Amino acid sequence: MSESGKMLKKGDVILELTNLNRELTVLQQEASFNESINRARETRLQIMRNDLEQQQQLALIENQLQILEPQYIRQKQLFEKKLIAKQEFEQTEANYNYNLERRRITYAAYRADSIDRIRQLKFTSESEQKMMISLNGLSKILDNLVIRAPIDGQLSTPHWEIGQSVSQGQRLGQVDIVGAYKVRVPIDELYYPKISVGLPSTTTYAGKDYRLVINYIYPTIQNGRFEVDMDFDGETPNDIRRGQSLRLRIELGQASEELLLPVGGFYKDTGGNWVFVLDSDDKAVRRNIKLGRKNTENFEVLEGLQPGDRVITSSYENFGNNEVLILN
Repeated sequence: MSESGKMLKKGDVILELTNLNRELTVLQQEASFNESINRARETRLQIMRNDLEQQQQLALIENQLQILEPQYIRQKQLFEKKLIAKQEFEQTEANYNYNLERRRITYAAYRADSIDRIRQLKFTSESEQKMMISLNGLSKILDNLVIRAPIDGQLSTPHWEIGQSVSQGQRLGQVDIVGAYKVRVPIDELYYPKISVGLPSTTTYAGKDYRLVINYIYPTIQNGRFEVDMDFDGETPNDIRRGQSLRLRIELGQASEELLLPVGGFYKDTGGNWVFVLDSDDKAVRRNIKLGRKNTENFEVLEGLQPGDRVITSSYENFGNNEVLILN
C-alpha cells in the first residue's frame, strides 16, 4: 500500500484489495467456461471425425467399384459369347449395380452433411471464441482488485488501514500531475449569460498575479450557482496544492450596473409581481414591479423600482389585499 504524498510512475501499485466472494464467483465461472469450451472442442472433433468416416466409406465404395467394374465388363463379354453361366454374370452385375447406387446415395448424403458441418463448425468456433473472450475478461475482474497509478504523479489518498472495508464506487484517492492544475470555480447564476469559454481571469498568489482562462462551463445550476473549470494561462504557482482556495477576478468585459432587491418572504405572496415601497416612515404603498434573474441573495429588478427605494421584503401573509399600509 503506497503512502499519501508519494511520487508514482504509471502502473505502480497503489493498493491491493481482497474480495473472497468475488474471487469464489470468478473461480466458479472460470470452471464453467472451461467446461463449455471443452464441450465445444469435443463437438468440433466429433464433427471432423464423422467427416473422415464418411470419406473412408466413400473410398471403400470406390475401391469396390474399381474391382467390380472390369470384372463386370469381362463377364458381360463372356456371357454374350455364352462362355459363362447366366447365374454367375447376374451375380456380378447385381454387385456392380448395388455399389453404383450405394456410391450415389453416399455422395448425396455426404454433400448434405458437408453443408450442415460447415454451419456447425462455424457456430462452434464462434461460441468458443466468445467463451474465450469472456474467460479472459474474468481474469481482469481480479486484476481490478489491484489499484495502479493511471499516470505519473503524486498520490493523494485518505488514511487506509490493513483490513479496512471499502464499498463499491468509493473514492480511494487521486494521482495529481505535479505542476498541472485545474481550478474549479463556483459562480453566481446571475452572471451565467456573461460567462463563456476563453474568458480570462486573474488571481494573486504570494504577492504575484497569475492569469487563468475558462475552458469548460458546467451546465447544471445548483443552489443558485454554476461551476466552471479554469486552466492557468502561462506560469503556474510553484507551491500551490490541490484543494487550496484562490480569490479570482473574472473579466466580464464591459462593466454594467444592476438594481438588486434582496430575496425575502414577499416573493411567496406576490410572485414577484409587486411589493410594498415605503412612501414615508409610517406608510408603505403597493407598487407593481418586474424581476429578472435571481441568485441566493438577490433578485435583479427590471422595472418598478429606483435606486434608494425602501422595500418591505418580509412575508406579506398578514397584509391582506390592502393597497396602502399604515406603519405604527
